[in-house]
Amino acid sequence: MKTSRCLLFLILLGFAFSLKASDTVYVRETQIPILIERQDNVLFYLRLDAKESKILNEVVLDLSKSTNVSDIQAIKLYYGGTEALQDRDKKRFAPVEYISSHRPGNTLAAIPSYSIKCAEVLHPSGKVTLRSNYQLFPGVNFFWISLQMKSSTSLQTKISSALKSIKVDDKTIICQSVSPKDVIHRMGVGVRHAGDDNSASFRIPGLITTNKGTLLGVYDVRYNSSVDLQEYVDIGLSRSTDGGKTWEKMRLPLSFGEFGGLPAAQNGVGDPSILVDTKTNTVWIVAAWTHGMGNQRAWWSSHPGMDLNHTAQLVMAKSTDDGKTWSKPINITDQVKDPSWYFLLQGPGRGITMSDGTLVFPTQFIDSTRIPNAGIMYSKDRGNTWKMHNLARTNTTEAQVVEVEPGVLMLNMRDNRGGSRAVAITKDLGKTWEEHPSSRKALQESVCMASIIHVNAKDNILNKDILLFSNPNTIKGRNHITIKASLDGGLTWLPEHQLLLDEAEGWGYTCLTMVDKETIGILYESSVAHLTFQTVKLADIIK
Repeated sequence: MKTSRCLLFLILLGFAFSLKASDTVYVRETQIPILIERQDNVLFYLRLDAKESKILNEVVLDLSKSTNVSDIQAIKLYYGGTEALQDRDKKRFAPVEYISSHRPGNTLAAIPSYSIKCAEVLHPSGKVTLRSNYQLFPGVNFFWISLQMKSSTSLQTKISSALKSIKVDDKTIICQSVSPKDVIHRMGVGVRHAGDDNSASFRIPGLITTNKGTLLGVYDVRYNSSVDLQEYVDIGLSRSTDGGKTWEKMRLPLSFGEFGGLPAAQNGVGDPSILVDTKTNTVWIVAAWTHGMGNQRAWWSSHPGMDLNHTAQLVMAKSTDDGKTWSKPINITDQVKDPSWYFLLQGPGRGITMSDGTLVFPTQFIDSTRIPNAGIMYSKDRGNTWKMHNLARTNTTEAQVVEVEPGVLMLNMRDNRGGSRAVAITKDLGKTWEEHPSSRKALQESVCMASIIHVNAKDNILNKDILLFSNPNTIKGRNHITIKASLDGGLTWLPEHQLLLDEAEGWGYTCLTMVDKETIGILYESSVAHLTFQTVKLADIIK
């Protein structure tokens, strides 16, 4: 009797194994923004080395934990082809970029020549079955799953998904995930895409919230390419009155065109910083104007002196109607530049209004020894005149400033030494500086621009004094865009108070603002659009 039972068990075990396909599919779930306006967003990558398998029958997803499944327009399955033999050891999940953020006019959908749509489910419910019966290539096969949202989707919508099973040759195949658990997909809006307004690229975001709750985002409009000044570059502005869900037609607060007998590409103005005077709601933009540099890199082609034919000019524009219209350029170079410096420009991003009404912009300058240094400039008379004192730290560039206590400013700086951010404190508007205990220790970076804002307890729903910081959270590349919070004045930035927004590679510049008392807004150079806007609840970062 025992022999018969053992035989029966072995037969059943063999039958069970026969139902399983022998090949394994490797699965990677993305952690990138889901753009509401895109027809395709990469949700999962699949890698299947078909040693024995012939047909991929179906892929089953579970969306039951999602916040609003009703916001989903479609789930699609695409086939992405095979892999070059010499690339096998790289274990990639895609041979190419299936959706490009850099193809002017073609950033919203899968590139047809790179993918073949195998299946689509419209208006999916909790469980989604993508039936394809797609013939496999004898070797590595790439598939990917696309998510398309409805245009009415809220920026606060969150999607959670799980790949439940895959059938190959009518048998369930083993799936091995290489992703973190419980990934949450967050919505975003591509405020600026390659090709918008006939511009090749958009870079260098700045973002503020006016007294009326209007969001104003500024940036470089780089018409010919993505390269830095000197080129054909204007300062663009996008305006939103609904919390970032929609954005008005682009404005150009600073644009010089053909000036002084030189073509537009030799009159570029860029790297903007924006500030709202919270006492009057006047908005200021400051930027660097380059003239007479022969289309060479301004970082090296601006020289000592004061006149526009030899050195970059520091120019401003202001708006007194909540960002709708802008003044003619105001040149303040003579007020703040030392003639021995090679280049003076702002720290791109945003400035602040101090509690006593002083307006402050971060700055950077290349001194007479060709060393860059970060500092601040300030105005005590509502922007009529500006002053600048001493540098905060040598060999630093793009910086952002916050008021951590009344009269006490913290400057957070990009440090050319690499590895981490430099931080300094001044109590006298930059006459003297002291290093902050967190400097070169607390915030890692790969030498990139970053953003920091201070939120007073009375101005947020958590009733806590908070510093918020964003940058590529890495020491190599510009990826893993992360928002971090500090509850102790920037001494520590604990892992439990951090949120990853975009794991993929991009240009990496970011700018933060508070949309309202419970919502953070971020405008940044993401992997999915030149400038992406997302919102995050404070409670999602500070548990």
